Amino acid sequence: MRPLDWVVLVGSLTSIIVYGLYRSRGSNTVSQYLLAGRSMPWYAMALSIMATQASAVTFISTTGQSYVDGMRFVQFYFGLPLAMVVLCATAVPIFHRAKVYTAYEYLENRFDAKTRALASAIFLIQRGLAVGLTLYAPAIVLSVILGWHDTATTVIVGCTVVLYTVMGGIRAVTWTDVQQMLIIFFGLLVALCTIFVLLPDQVSPLDAMHLAGFAGRLNAVDLSFDWDNRYNLWSGLIGGMFLALSYFGCDQSQVQRYLTGRSIAQSRLSLLFTAMAKIPMQFFILFIGAMVFVFYLFEMPPMLFQQAELSRLQQPALQGQYQPILGRYRQAYQQRRQAAFALVEARHRHDPDLERQSVAAFRQSQRELDAAREQGSRLVDRVTGQNGFKDTNYIFLSFVTHYLPPGIVGLVIAVIFAAAMSSSSGEINSLATVTVVDIYRRHVKRSGSDRHYLWASRLATAFWGAYAVVFAGYGKNLGSLIEAVNLLGSLFYGSLLGVFVLAFFFRQVNGHGAFWGMLAGEAAIFAAFCFTGISFLWYNVIGCVVVVAAGLAISYACPSSAATPSTAG
Repeated sequence: MRPLDWVVLVGSLTSIIVYGLYRSRGSNTVSQYLLAGRSMPWYAMALSIMATQASAVTFISTTGQSYVDGMRFVQFYFGLPLAMVVLCATAVPIFHRAKVYTAYEYLENRFDAKTRALASAIFLIQRGLAVGLTLYAPAIVLSVILGWHDTATTVIVGCTVVLYTVMGGIRAVTWTDVQQMLIIFFGLLVALCTIFVLLPDQVSPLDAMHLAGFAGRLNAVDLSFDWDNRYNLWSGLIGGMFLALSYFGCDQSQVQRYLTGRSIAQSRLSLLFTAMAKIPMQFFILFIGAMVFVFYLFEMPPMLFQQAELSRLQQPALQGQYQPILGRYRQAYQQRRQAAFALVEARHRHDPDLERQSVAAFRQSQRELDAAREQGSRLVDRVTGQNGFKDTNYIFLSFVTHYLPPGIVGLVIAVIFAAAMSSSSGEINSLATVTVVDIYRRHVKRSGSDRHYLWASRLATAFWGAYAVVFAGYGKNLGSLIEAVNLLGSLFYGSLLGVFVLAFFFRQVNGHGAFWGMLAGEAAIFAAFCFTGISFLWYNVIGCVVVVAAGLAISYACPSSAATPSTAG
């Protein structure tokens, strides 16, 4: 990066940290530290919720996902608005009236201690694994830009996040999230405008959208029904709704955001705002990835976007295998470029015959280029002894570092870091909350002072930050990080959703039914994962249905443990 980029990057990150610590003054009690004294306004909660979702994985991996697979990933979020309406009517008022610190604390009020402990353990396992992936994403950034080892960059980012999270608690996390989201929105808009400016003079933004459409990169909606298809309208509406219900209704990293609200109405507003803004935001990010694809129609992209592996293939000992693949790739690129220019010309001249010929040539050359890239990936596998090399996470970064002007590079990198910091800090804070409230205070030390639990919360925050840094090293082997994060969540969310459905709507279910129902749900999810090809979005539906069915059956079969009435009112 150039000096101006460093000024923008360092200035942006410093202002975020200083502002968050300034706004966190007074976080000297457990209630203030973990729930901000239940005093947050709706807009701060809403932006914090979105910032926790919008991790660095979102910007690094989602843009790359759109580059290689089009915009159909947006269907993943189609069920979110429906889920938010349901949660506003159920979870928000129930949790607020119960005066709980965590969602799982409510489960003991409704069922028993073992159900609360199991739900807490499931959350700690799932979110503890996911937080490492959100930290690994910015490590990719610095390893690409500076050539630093990803372990060193993970430690740097992790320590920065832990610093203000330990000191300021949820109030620092929330207000830094607000500032981070403003930087994210501005940075994304600047990045898209820059892409349009960099296109050839004869290619307008409308031409770029037509080219992306011909290449299948604007395929936002797929109406076909296929259990094995990860992204179609039905998996998004149904599976996506169940995932959103699980995430926003059962995951403490999200529940804790609207528990900080000063009223039920403010918390509802925060979720409804997220319901309206999330799909357009995700569409916009995916659209940027599609436009990066169009840009590379006219500027030759590297055969592999991960520079370290590309350099490995360029070693003298591999030239006999590498050069034929590179020659095939270059020829396919030149053919695709010519066809793209011909498509633009045909559109300007309104010549349907030329357009049909150009579309056929364009798609054929794209298939040939993809085949050459696949050959290069398989060569990497043979050389490294690994399997399934993917460079999706490096596509957007390669474009940013090679083509954006000074200052803009620093701004986009600041966006990625801001996203990583916001999501990681929120997850670490929620992990610490569950550890202290649901495990330590409930089962280890039940009569400590407020100051004791405050320091326990800070120590737990530091512990989970260190844990995230250690686990982040495994992210390099997981391919597309955005898919890895959502797959990981889907392995656990269905059972959590199921037990809260039992708690809210089935008063006859007892603690035994809820506990064993959750275990049955997890068994069903892992069976679907190991033995079927069903898309992971359906895991949430499967897990929830099995938990509810098993919980009802066990409660009827073993009625000796009477159902405990809710204290939520």
